[in-house]
Amino acid sequence: MAFLNKINLKAVLDRNTGFGTNANSYGGRFVNKNGTANVEKRGMNFLHRISWYHTMIEMPAWQFMGVIISFYIVINLVFALIYFAIGIEHLDGIPTTDSDWVKFGQAYFFSAQTFTTVGYGHISPLGFFTSLLAAAEALMGLLSFAIATGLFFGRFSKPTAFLKFSHNALISPYGDISGLMIRMTPFKNTNFTDAEAKMTLGMSVEENGVKVNKFYSLNLELERINALTLSWTLVHPITEESPLYHFTKDDFINTEGEILVFIKTFDDMFSNTVAARTSYTFDEVVYGAKFVPMYERSTDNSKTILDLDKLNSYVVYNI
Repeated sequence: MAFLNKINLKAVLDRNTGFGTNANSYGGRFVNKNGTANVEKRGMNFLHRISWYHTMIEMPAWQFMGVIISFYIVINLVFALIYFAIGIEHLDGIPTTDSDWVKFGQAYFFSAQTFTTVGYGHISPLGFFTSLLAAAEALMGLLSFAIATGLFFGRFSKPTAFLKFSHNALISPYGDISGLMIRMTPFKNTNFTDAEAKMTLGMSVEENGVKVNKFYSLNLELERINALTLSWTLVHPITEESPLYHFTKDDFINTEGEILVFIKTFDDMFSNTVAARTSYTFDEVVYGAKFVPMYERSTDNSKTILDLDKLNSYVVYNI
């Protein structure tokens, strides 16, 4: 490719970056926009490959509640079927004159009362096997609710970096040169301190007729800031040492590349270090644009107003 002549090859990272070098073995982007790895794992036993705890912690809230409610309904349905199979006459308090559907419904609600250890008392087990089953169900209910409580606590207490990144990266004027700019901002009522940023560029290039992945460490104007209360625009000055030096708008269109962003900061709310990451493919880079300022002084000059809706706002012009 012609653009390879414009790259400062001294900036290439020869060490292992964790993404591999064979471009033909890698599909799509390296990192999704939400920061997760764009990798689908296969092979091995499913139970060994999947961590159910991490899955329950990471899944959306509506899916998590759906799993909990579905488990509650299904487990009581299973126990109700067993009670019904043993014989409804072993559940004292259910009229024998009722239809089978009514009897099964009564067995289901007895199961729900036993599982939750509520035990209203109008139905009670008779006989050894029915009592044994009720005792086993009560124990399972206690253990299940203990696990569910732990999962709820884990979801609420899990340290999360409440940071949002701009949808696009921009190539903007930076003094007498240009700069690659990416903007982020905190969007919750929390305080971030000691924020640290790192940026890596990955590109698919051709060497000896074979496409390989090359990675470049991008120097930033500021890699650390003491407090992250407003927006922070990460700036990579495109100097002669930059792998993007002399890149044109057409180069970004014709080159397969991705910019990886990693953020680490301390969150006072969690009293813990949190991390966030995202990526921008070259088709998400806007050449010749500048971010619109996100904050301004209030009308009474007493506060600074941070407008989160302007995170992705920019103006386009020719560099």
